[in-house]
Amino acid sequence: MVPGLPLPKYHRIYLVLREQLQEGRFVDGLPGELALMQQFGVARVTVRRALQQLASEGLISREPGRGTRPIDVGRPAANEAGEHAQRAHLTGLLENLVSMGLRTQVRVLDVQTITASQPVASALQIAPGDAVQKAVRVRSTGEGPLSHITTYVPGQIARRFGRRELAKKPILLLLEESGVKVGRAHQMISARLADDVVAAHLDVAVGSALLAVKRLIFDEADRPVQWLHGLYRPDRYEYEMQLSRVGSIDAKVWVSRELGAQFS
Repeated sequence: MVPGLPLPKYHRIYLVLREQLQEGRFVDGLPGELALMQQFGVARVTVRRALQQLASEGLISREPGRGTRPIDVGRPAANEAGEHAQRAHLTGLLENLVSMGLRTQVRVLDVQTITASQPVASALQIAPGDAVQKAVRVRSTGEGPLSHITTYVPGQIARRFGRRELAKKPILLLLEESGVKVGRAHQMISARLADDVVAAHLDVAVGSALLAVKRLIFDEADRPVQWLHGLYRPDRYEYEMQLSRVGSIDAKVWVSRELGAQFS
């Protein structure tokens, strides 16, 4: 592949599916070829090439009559230490996150109580199958959609708030109002490609690059109380950190008022 040229369609599909596999999205099996053709708007040969690449890397198995199934849907939990992860205390960060929540508009797409999958259970340090609240929201500024946020909160904590409360207040405020004393956060920042669902909500093309944030919030007893998956348009979101040679890290999140480059 020549540097600077667009990624081939099959490779973009491969990247999206690989990310979804790593998130545990296909525990019961991947969609069929026809469904993937319709989802990505491509020919069968393109879908098959993407699936072949996933199979060659040992990520899926394809058997006649049994469909396409993941081989390894797990990935390191967000509370594991790693050289690419950033660990930050909430001094200053909490206030900035809440401030951003208050300065943007939110649309609640879905709130439901589900059973925790293995990745969610591992992150929240609960048993697989335990009840968790899954909430999906889109935040916007005056320029348009900014972020697609999915949060997981242990059911015992989340029973005190639902769709109506999530539409009015940032979830960190709701946690504190529920009696949670927030202690620290563990955050990872990377990149991923927009699938068809997220692309529609963020008004970008399928396969567009997004800034991906995973944030695990702990209470003062060091128990996980919220796991967040955030996908942000990089032209409308910036993450600023002030680093010093001594002392703590001051992290700040803010929203740009100017539109950046459009995705194609």
